[in-house]
Amino acid sequence: MKKQHRLRKNEEFQQVFRYGSSSANRQFVVYQRKKPDQKAIRIGLSVSKKLGNAVTRNRIKRLMKEVLRAEAPSLYQERDIVIIARKPAAEMELDEMKKSLKHVLKVAKLVNRR
Repeated sequence: MKKQHRLRKNEEFQQVFRYGSSSANRQFVVYQRKKPDQKAIRIGLSVSKKLGNAVTRNRIKRLMKEVLRAEAPSLYQERDIVIIARKPAAEMELDEMKKSLKHVLKVAKLVNRR
């Protein structure tokens, strides 16, 4: 993901948690906050140390980024989104993760149907 499409600072994450809404399925939790003053979507990823060692956590993040790279153009822009991986995400392959992330994004009503 490009720099302008990432949430990096703890303060940005906390604002999404505090002022946004959440949706979830078994593998992921999505927090979103509308930001009408910003042009593009910004996404932050969170994978807890409870899910495994650094290799496992980085693998989960790589797979999530790959799915989001393909899905980002079809999502509503002008939003900040934080996606948190849950325990079952550690054993998922790319196709399973794609299906699960698409599902939770649809539940969160982030998919633009244009």
